[in-house]
Amino acid sequence: MKSLKRIIYSWVDKKFLGGCSNYNSLSTRKSCRSKKQAREIFSQNGIPHARGEIFWGLVKPFLFAKKYGFPIVVKPNVSGFSRGSHFPINNYTQLLKAIVLVKIWWPSSVIEQYLKGKNYRVVVVKDEIMSVIRRYPPFVIGDGNSSIEELIDRENDLREKMALYPVIHPIGKNLRTARFLKKSSLCFTSIPSKGEMVTLYNRVALAPGGIIETLDTDSMHEQNRELFLKIIPYFNANILGIDAIFEKGIDFPYTDQRVIFLEVNSRPYLKMHHYPRYGKKQELSHFYDVLNRLEIQQKDIF
Repeated sequence: MKSLKRIIYSWVDKKFLGGCSNYNSLSTRKSCRSKKQAREIFSQNGIPHARGEIFWGLVKPFLFAKKYGFPIVVKPNVSGFSRGSHFPINNYTQLLKAIVLVKIWWPSSVIEQYLKGKNYRVVVVKDEIMSVIRRYPPFVIGDGNSSIEELIDRENDLREKMALYPVIHPIGKNLRTARFLKKSSLCFTSIPSKGEMVTLYNRVALAPGGIIETLDTDSMHEQNRELFLKIIPYFNANILGIDAIFEKGIDFPYTDQRVIFLEVNSRPYLKMHHYPRYGKKQELSHFYDVLNRLEIQQKDIF
């Protein structure tokens, strides 16, 4: 049975977790596997998080929307890289569509309140902040002369010159992008005004062309630093990638703004921290030296 599990885990690892770190024990990874588990631990320990519920059918998400209102987000209870997530959902028609599509990824799903703000991934090791990045959906900045298509080509060329591929992906000039632009009455031939930021998709995931900005760990407000460091012992982890949205920003105390902690990642994708579109490349070798010396129990079991 253990041999079979190793074979299955090896397949899952290659198919869905390529490039993800592996520094936590099996018991820790199991405790971080679903959004529900993270939200329960956040709730027990006073960590700010979104109101949310697990659902299987149609009724519960509609009752949730009626009770708490829009915008909301629907996502698989177990997933990564923003796979299967739908947000912001602003009406019942969008909600019904999201409920149907989310089941492609996992039978149990999550509905939560949505917060528009700045999206961060903070990697925490024991007693220390390893890395802080801000994540952005794909976007271009207008110059007053070039079409969106031309701006995309220019951005993709720049990413190639910066050697960001294949960790960071090019922005696709595809049907998905066209549909998203249409929501704002735009198309690939539209010419944005100078300095205008045009978002090309709603997700911060890398696959659709999302990018990251590295931030100095000292830029984090001390109250926020203490809050992130509190979380890692709750999961008995060696390392966690913690996702959170701050309404104003991570440089302001969490007590002075709306903040939602989304989830914890027991196998954070550390590669992306070395390929920033904005900010400086981080020197993290001393963290890897410590992590690589750890003896991890059942590392090859899912």
